[in-house]
Amino acid sequence: MTAKQKKEINLNENLKKLAEISAWFNSQKEIDLEAGLDKVKEAAALIKESKEKLNNLENEFKEIEKEFAEEEPKDALKENLLM
Repeated sequence: MTAKQKKEINLNENLKKLAEISAWFNSQKEIDLEAGLDKVKEAAALIKESKEKLNNLENEFKEIEKEFAEEEPKDALKENLLM
């Protein structure tokens, strides 16, 4: 998987993969330790990637909110001048 493909993975896909990993653990009567460790590593990577993506999305929302907050006083001033 290239770096670009990795970045394009979305949160929904990560959540589906995490659900599949959870289901795998729940379906095992006896867990193969090596296979289980691989699943845990995969889940940890997915969680880390998802947290980073969520942080980036949160930052984007904050930037948009900041832009609107800066524009709002200007818009109010224009409205008062036009009245």
